[in-house]
Amino acid sequence: MSYRKEPEKANVNLKVDAAAGTASQPAQDPDPDPAAPVMEKALAEQVAKLQAENKDLLNTLVRLQADFENYRKRIERDRSHENRRALASLVESLLPVLDAFERAMAAHDDPAYEEYRKGFELIQKRLWDSLARQGLDRIEAAGKPFNPHEHHAIERVESLEHPDGTVIEELQAGYKLHDKVLRPAMVRVAINPAEESARRKSTEN
Repeated sequence: MSYRKEPEKANVNLKVDAAAGTASQPAQDPDPDPAAPVMEKALAEQVAKLQAENKDLLNTLVRLQADFENYRKRIERDRSHENRRALASLVESLLPVLDAFERAMAAHDDPAYEEYRKGFELIQKRLWDSLARQGLDRIEAAGKPFNPHEHHAIERVESLEHPDGTVIEELQAGYKLHDKVLRPAMVRVAINPAEESARRKSTEN
């Protein structure tokens, strides 16, 4: 008679229980990384470095913008000065034309030349208006006190009718362009003998 061997249920159950028991145990937290504080410090230093670089770049940008603005203003100023120099050169070359018109009109008082005179006056007025719009202005001379910055004395004439140092005659007109003397007026200046003598005595004393 033969006997069949029964399976070892008890051992199987023990293994299952053991496996189940192992699976049911809670997982343990891994040990903290000792390198984490070092990494955090390095990251903070990198952020601070980037912030400092960003600040430097911003300051550089502000300086560049200021330098460019100063450069732009300097270029505009130089261009304006160059334009004024060119204008002054052009206007100065036209002053003899104005002088010629004045001499031509002063030389012909004959009524026979009246129509021609009107034509000259019209041309002179148009020329003067064009130059005046560019900033040309005539220097006042006759009857004014002598001003060495605006007048050029050709002759000094003794006179009891005018205060000492008064311009008594304008020989050639003077002009200013944008308040800068382009050509001084050529004038005769009065010398009052009494005032001249008093001034000399005051200087000697």
